[in-house]
Amino acid sequence: SGILAIRAAVAAGVNVTYKLLVNDAVAMTGGQPVDGPLSLADIVAQVRGEGVRAIRVVSDSPRRHRGLGLPVRPRAEFDAVQQELREVEGCTVLIYEQTCATELRRRRKRGTVANPVVRVVINDAVCEGCGDCSVQSNCVAVAPLETEFGTKRSIDQSTCNKDLSCLAGFCPSFVTVTGARPKRMPVDMDDVNALRRELPAPRPAVPGANVVVAGIGGTGIVTVSQLLGTAAHLDGLFVSTLDMTGLAQKGGAVISHVRMSPAEAPHSPTRIPAGAADLAIAADLVTLAGQDTRALLSPTRTVAAVNTHLAPTAEFVLRQQDEPAKAATLMELAQSGTSKLEAVDAQALSLGLFGTAACANVLLLGFAYQQGVIPVSVSALEQAIALNGVAVEDNLAALHYGRAMAHDPARVPALARGGRREAMQSPRSGTLDDRIGRRRAFLVRYQDEALAMRYEALLDRVRDAEARVSPRSEVLAAVADSAFRLYAVKDEYEVARLFTERAMGDHADFATKLESQFEPGFTIKYNLAPPFLAHLRDRRGRPRKIAVGGWLTPVLRVLAWMRRWRGTALDVFRSLPERKLERELRERFEADVATVVESLTRDNYDTAVALMRWPGSVKGFGPVKETAARGAVQHRERLLDELSNGARRTPAVARKSQTPIAATTD
Repeated sequence: SGILAIRAAVAAGVNVTYKLLVNDAVAMTGGQPVDGPLSLADIVAQVRGEGVRAIRVVSDSPRRHRGLGLPVRPRAEFDAVQQELREVEGCTVLIYEQTCATELRRRRKRGTVANPVVRVVINDAVCEGCGDCSVQSNCVAVAPLETEFGTKRSIDQSTCNKDLSCLAGFCPSFVTVTGARPKRMPVDMDDVNALRRELPAPRPAVPGANVVVAGIGGTGIVTVSQLLGTAAHLDGLFVSTLDMTGLAQKGGAVISHVRMSPAEAPHSPTRIPAGAADLAIAADLVTLAGQDTRALLSPTRTVAAVNTHLAPTAEFVLRQQDEPAKAATLMELAQSGTSKLEAVDAQALSLGLFGTAACANVLLLGFAYQQGVIPVSVSALEQAIALNGVAVEDNLAALHYGRAMAHDPARVPALARGGRREAMQSPRSGTLDDRIGRRRAFLVRYQDEALAMRYEALLDRVRDAEARVSPRSEVLAAVADSAFRLYAVKDEYEVARLFTERAMGDHADFATKLESQFEPGFTIKYNLAPPFLAHLRDRRGRPRKIAVGGWLTPVLRVLAWMRRWRGTALDVFRSLPERKLERELRERFEADVATVVESLTRDNYDTAVALMRWPGSVKGFGPVKETAARGAVQHRERLLDELSNGARRTPAVARKSQTPIAATTD
């Protein structure tokens, strides 16, 4: 469709590079095949015939195109190729060939293309939450994970493309698992049949309904719409469906309008009028809160069944910014626009019941059905699922387990019962003393009792100083989190411990997490950048990561045992630039704590809180941590100046902290 623009640019002598994406699909409206398909060779010949100055081809699989007649560069060189073409005068073309990610997942699911047996898993205990994996891959499968120690990262296996680009993130938390088959929970059809018999079928108040289904493209929103439409047709209703897919193929919003009415009183039009939705099935909170969806809702009429799981947004993928309170805010927004809102974490429920998130939307459908708004029978919905012909047993079970979550959560297996949450609860819940206690216990396992006592003593000083000026405890909370981050740095010993130590307390160890996620028979590889190979650099000039097999696990156990020598003359990693940086940051922060303890007043309280939080932005490993540290130290210096200007005295220890941070790379 852009060939005339290229022709015009050539004719006018415009200095421009056109980038053509060859992805096997018309992606704007749902991944239809291209009419009159062109091969990559045809496209190259066509743009060459237009007289462009230079053509470059980049592909995720260069070997597929050996007979093309010009070199095909790998995906990793994409930016270098762009820079080459930037220097070429006139009109040039860069062709990027890669199968559409969503289409590729569909083809793998259907068995029409090979499905790689390798998967990527993140050890969230090792993850720092720096987001470098998202920067390098720009992938929506790298999802936020709320933990006791902050927002980490996880891999959503249901949306993962298996192109392994996230491994380029400079982080040791990534493990590749070969021969991994996701563990499927066996469906107990006897239990499902018992649920079907015992759960009461809701009686809708009216014989018709306007149902809006809101969610994300590629997750089965249109399937839910089709199931509802088929069930209504089977029950003899007049039904219409309208699917607003837009940019759904790219993970955008999908809004389906499903209208049902008695056969003798057909409705018109197919689009639900503003404020006329009887039921909103919200598989995605962001889509539900969108202007187009909210216009369909009514605070006096609409019942909403909401999935509380918050999928990664562009803000998270592109800028690694994720606000844990965002889901609660969106929930409040949705609640204000509906007469009744029922919430369930369909993602967690599906994972707990089936070992996959693929059934989440059918679970949500069952949950919504039990609200008594959809005027179709249970048997019609079951028949619609059977006619759909995809994972029939799982989807039938999902339908009835979803109904049970709405009517009697006790009937759902205990492993998945936590899926229903009336409010978004943070893993960081509990009192401040509880959080401090957990961190103290962690430091004992990290190093020894002496380090835990050092942490506790620091907090005691802050607690006493804060109590003299304010009943609040924000300074103490900030110091508790920041000091813990700086005391429990993830050095080589700690990474080894977090990969090999068996579970203690409520948190499962990494080996147990893998065993619960995959069927037996898989092998693992660690993806690390060992310090003794730091002279090897990748294309970005960063230390090169290498894949190391599971034979490394016993070595890691020995390394974890050696943590007792951390910081002593026997510490073989003590002189590394990154370890020096960590010690310097810790000393700076302890100096800042002394400054705050001596100068804290009501007037500078908020500045003190901000100052005590600066280590929270120092995340990542190696060059990622170095970059983050430079920004954090600059921010710290500004806060120190602000604190000094507002305080009656400026301790000498604050002046000591003005020295520049040491360089940490060659």
